[in-house]
Amino acid sequence: MPVKEVKTSIEGLEIGMFVAHLDRPWIETSYMMEGMLIQSEDDIIELSKYCSYVYIDVEQGLTPKARYWAVGNEDEMTLSSKKTKESSVITEDTDYSRYRQCVYETSTELKEELKTAHVIFDDISETTETVFEDLKSGKNLDIVSLKKGIKATVDSIIRNPSAFLLLMQLKKSDNYSYSHALGVSVWCAQFGRHLGLKQEDINVLALGGMLLDVGKVKLSEELVHKTTQYTPEDFEEHKHHVAYGVKMLTESRKLERSILEMVATHHERANGVGYQLGISNKRIPLFGRIAGIVDSYDAMTTKKSHTDKTLSPHEAINELYNMRGKQFQVELVEQFIQTVGLYPTGSLIELNTGEVGVVVEINDLKRLYPTVVLLLDKDKQPYEEFNTVDLSKVSGMKVKDGLEPGAYGIKMDELFL
Repeated sequence: MPVKEVKTSIEGLEIGMFVAHLDRPWIETSYMMEGMLIQSEDDIIELSKYCSYVYIDVEQGLTPKARYWAVGNEDEMTLSSKKTKESSVITEDTDYSRYRQCVYETSTELKEELKTAHVIFDDISETTETVFEDLKSGKNLDIVSLKKGIKATVDSIIRNPSAFLLLMQLKKSDNYSYSHALGVSVWCAQFGRHLGLKQEDINVLALGGMLLDVGKVKLSEELVHKTTQYTPEDFEEHKHHVAYGVKMLTESRKLERSILEMVATHHERANGVGYQLGISNKRIPLFGRIAGIVDSYDAMTTKKSHTDKTLSPHEAINELYNMRGKQFQVELVEQFIQTVGLYPTGSLIELNTGEVGVVVEINDLKRLYPTVVLLLDKDKQPYEEFNTVDLSKVSGMKVKDGLEPGAYGIKMDELFL
C-alpha cells in the first residue's frame, strides 16, 4: 500500500509541501488550523521554531527527498497520527462520535431548575452586554467574568436543558448582538451536552459560541444598525468581522486554541463556499463545524435590524435539514435537529385539537410529543388556568404545526415571567 504521509526533518521542507502533522500537538503552537501548505521560506522558518520533524502529506503536495526522511518513518508516522487524532477534539475526521464521553441525565425538575437558571440567566445576560460595551470602548476582554458566567450556565444546562432554553425564548433582548451571542452560546452548550462531550469541552464550546461575532464591534455603527437589506459592498465589509474577532481574541492570550478556531471558521461551509478561508468538509475543525450550524440556526430565529425575515424554530430546522450535505456535515445537522427537536423548547405550537401552547420540555424518546403548557383553547381564547400536558402520555393529542413567535398576540414573557 502506498505511503500517504512521510516523516521528514525540517531541513527537508520545501515550498509546495503540505504539512499534515507536527512532532507535537498543533495546540502547542501558534497555528490557527491543523495542517498547512508551505507557501514561503517564512513558513519553513516558523515551523523550525517548534519542530525537529514533521509529517508531509504527499497526496496534497510535493514529496520530500529521501535523504531527509526521518528514521522509523511508517511506524512512527502511524503512531503520531493516531495520537494526534485521538487526543484532540479538533480533528480532520468527520466522525464526531469518537468524542462521546458522557451520557447526561436530567437531575432536576423544570420548575426547580427555572428558579436557579433565572438568576444565572440574568447574570450572564448582564455580563455579555457589559463585555461587548467594554470592547466597543476599547477596553480589554473580561475573560474571567465570562468564563464564570459560562460555567454556571453550562452547569444549569447539564442539570436540566429545558430551563435555560425556555428562559432564552422568554427574555430575548431587542439588541441582536447580545441576544444572538447568548443564544449561540446556549445552543452550543445544549448541542455539546447532546453529543456527550466532556463538561470542560462544553464550557469551551459555549464560550466560543458567545465570542463568534465579537469582531463586529470593529464594524461601522452605520452597518451594524442598518435597517435595510445589505448591499454587496455591505456584505463584504461585514465579512471582516471574522478577522477582527480572531485578532482581538488572539491579543487577549487567555483563550483556548479551539475557541480561536471556532471564531476563525464559523462561516466556513462543507462545500467550500464560506469565508474567509474557503476550506471545506474535514478541513473545518469540529468546533467550527458545530459553530456554523448553531450560528445559522440562531440567526434564522432571531430578529435582525437589516432584514424582516425571521423564521419560526420549526421553519429554521427545515432549512437546516435542506442544507445538510451541502453547507453542513450531514451527521452533525441530524444530531443538532435531535438536540433542538422539531418543536424546540420555548416555541409556540398548535395542536390537532385547535389548542395553542408553548413547548416547555422535549421528550428524549418521543421528540414529536413534547410537554406543552396550554395557553389558548380550541377557539383561541385564553385559558383561565394554564395546564401542563405531556403529549407522550396523552392519546389522540399531537402537534399540528409550529407557530410564529407572538402568534395570536401571545406575549410569553408577560405570561410566564
